[in-house]
Formats: sequence, structure tokens, C-alpha cells
Amino acid sequence: MTPAPIAVALDAPDLETAARWAALVTPHVSTVKVGLELYLRYGPDVIASVRGASGVQVFLDLKLHDIPNTVAGAARAVARLRPAILTVHAAGGHAMIRAAVESAPHTKIAAVTILTSLTEADLDRIGLAGPADDAVRRLAALSVAAGATALVCSPNEVSAVRAEVGEGITLITPGVRPTGAATQDQVRVATPEQALADGADLLVIGRPITGSPDPGAAAAAIAASLRRAS
Repeated sequence: MTPAPIAVALDAPDLETAARWAALVTPHVSTVKVGLELYLRYGPDVIASVRGASGVQVFLDLKLHDIPNTVAGAARAVARLRPAILTVHAAGGHAMIRAAVESAPHTKIAAVTILTSLTEADLDRIGLAGPADDAVRRLAALSVAAGATALVCSPNEVSAVRAEVGEGITLITPGVRPTGAATQDQVRVATPEQALADGADLLVIGRPITGSPDPGAAAAAIAASLRRAS
């Protein structure tokens, strides 16, 4: 059975828990996501630990955002870990994104457009011209022009982004919550079925799976619901 297009966010308190969650979910999902906290706490060792023997794809979500030369060095440093996906902030601009793409040629560089925790009011306060749909589309077009082959956007914008960039770009959507799950600190959210229907390629799901008493069963249930909807 083909694993579901889900990246499970391994936001674990320790390396052992992250590795256990990864082992439980990898029969059912294509990807596991290592975020900033886990990577900063354990460093490169975390990648091998969560990859395990399964060879599951690892999504390294560091959201790099600095001057181009610094991002180039950082991307080069983590490229040796063979992550399938590495994130940078689209707001870093064309030269920064291009630097990441050129420094990690065997890794899919995913540009993060606007965080799913931000509201329209937040965009106003930080000086980013909205509405969110328009800002995301602008950042998406800039990122693809710079060589990014993936984009991270909320489920609310995924259909507009797909129309903007076409079919060749991988769209990754955090803020995915199964029906009945709490939204927590996510604002712009959708169900897994809706996000895929709107054009997403990879769904980032964390606490609805890892917060379950049985993460493997939770991942299997969501994967099954996606197969039924397809």
C-alpha cells in the first residue's frame, strides 16, 4: 500500500520519543518532519534517528532566513544529511532562495510563504501588504522564479497558489486538522481531504497524530480517510 502524502511533525520532547513516533507512523505516511526545536537540541543525529531503517523521507523544517551567503553555507551544511526537503523563508528574497537551491542541489528547497499562525491583522502590523491570498501568491511566484521547487502555504491559499505556479511545484500545507481536532495555534486551517482536493501535494500533520495515545493508528486512520476520498 502506498504511504499517504503526509509529513508527520515530530515535535517531540526528546530524541527517543521522536524516533518512536517515526517508527510508528512510517508504515502509513511518506514523510516525517524535523523542526527547529528538535534539530537545535540534538543536531544532525536526529535525522538518522528518525529515518531509521525504513528510509522514510525526512523534511527538515529549519525555515532558513538570512543573507544569501549565510543561507548558502547553512544549506550546504545540512545537505550532507540528505533531507528530502529543506525550508527557507520566501521573504528572504530571490537571491537568498537561489543561494539555497544552488547549495543543496539534491534537496527540494521549499519556500515558506506566510506562517499559518498569522492573521490578516498580523500582516498589517508587520507591514506586509495583504490580503493573505495576494501576499502568498506574490511570494510563491518570487520563490519559483528563484528556483524553489516546493512551496509551503496554508490550506486556505493552496488553490490560488496552484493556479499561480502550475502543476510542477510541490505544495506543502501545514495547518491541516482532521475533523474534530483542535486548531491549537494554527489560524488558517482545513481538513486533510479538503487540502488535497484543493491541490496540496504533502500535508503536514503533527499533534492530531503524535498527541494520540496510538500515533500509528491515528496516522493509519487519516491515511485511510484520504484513500477513501481520492
